[in-house]
Amino acid sequence: MIVRNAEQADLNRCLALDGSYETEYVWQMQIEEAGAAVQSVSFRTVRLPRPMRVAYPRQPESLLESWERRNRLLVAEEGSLVQGYLDLEIHPWNRTGWINSVVVAKELRRQGLGSALLKAAQRWAEEKRLRQIVLETQTKNHPAISFFQKHGFVFCGYHDRYYANQDIALFFAQELRG
Repeated sequence: MIVRNAEQADLNRCLALDGSYETEYVWQMQIEEAGAAVQSVSFRTVRLPRPMRVAYPRQPESLLESWERRNRLLVAEEGSLVQGYLDLEIHPWNRTGWINSVVVAKELRRQGLGSALLKAAQRWAEEKRLRQIVLETQTKNHPAISFFQKHGFVFCGYHDRYYANQDIALFFAQELRG
């Protein structure tokens, strides 16, 4: 398996990958209020009564728009087939890299492709002297939450009703050595 910069010819292969996933857990938000004031907001992992299949929240056009903005698009290639990608955008004003998407072919998940893509993105971000990488994911995406926490990302915020389906977005960040 190799990780390399994507070429325009890779876009259709990336778009063909299915980003949906199955989960048995979600991060559930709890808000404690006292009158009109919010006292605290907390999240806890909750097991679902049965596994849930969740569609990938991004539209295919978002990857094409990202490509047109010249974001960093890395692909993981296995046997000359694109089997995963990571889309990273730089916000120069605060030296932050934003991961917009990480998708790995279903049959190859949990085999190191996502980790290889993430490590390549981290190295590139450090070379660009970025100070951190940030990403968002759905509260339902326990596989991604676990993956990013395993790689040193920490919870840093949320946005209620962020997605088109009104789901909450969770934000995770990792400080870099840049």
